[in-house]
Amino acid sequence: MIEFGDTTKIMVLLFIVIFILNLLPAFAPPTWTAMSFIGLTVPSMNFASLAVVAATAATFGRITLAKLSRVIVRQRLLSEQTRLNIDAIKQGIEDRPVMTFGTFLAYSFSPLPSNYLFIAYGLTSLSIAFLAVPFFVGRLVSYAFWIKTASAIGDRFDLDWFESSPYFIVYFIVSQLLFIPIIYGFTRIDWHSVFAGGRFQWLRRSH
Repeated sequence: MIEFGDTTKIMVLLFIVIFILNLLPAFAPPTWTAMSFIGLTVPSMNFASLAVVAATAATFGRITLAKLSRVIVRQRLLSEQTRLNIDAIKQGIEDRPVMTFGTFLAYSFSPLPSNYLFIAYGLTSLSIAFLAVPFFVGRLVSYAFWIKTASAIGDRFDLDWFESSPYFIVYFIVSQLLFIPIIYGFTRIDWHSVFAGGRFQWLRRSH
């Protein structure tokens, strides 16, 4: 039986761990695996409360990551040509707010890595709240789902974390190997052509 004091400590520890995981730009285990781990190992915990704490921590972690991306990468590492190119995304998103919000929300429901998304978004000059709100909603629902599902599967098939870990490890390795090419490709797409002309092409290097 987990007492109130123990529950509070677990929640505080969970917030810190999830915040750090979502602050790291790469090579951090996806949060949904941590939620599955909790569901398998501590099925007696209130899954709704765990989901709220985890979603809040993940959102603050990703907001911080996006801001660091903007300050460090955009302002110090990107060329003026690349910054102007990425800023073309701002107009495209502002012209399609409902579709963009829906896309962010749908992505946040999925188990796909969000570090790429927040780093790329941080490179723009857009308000981070426009991404953070659907991210929080999507993660709140998805984390509750992963905790409850892992707990139910663990009870049904008598599984534990060690039996399930190989699947999580494969997912983690593959997703992280895609990190650098995805971010690089994001900065090299000619976004002016995408939004203004509806054509996909790579950005030409200035000489």
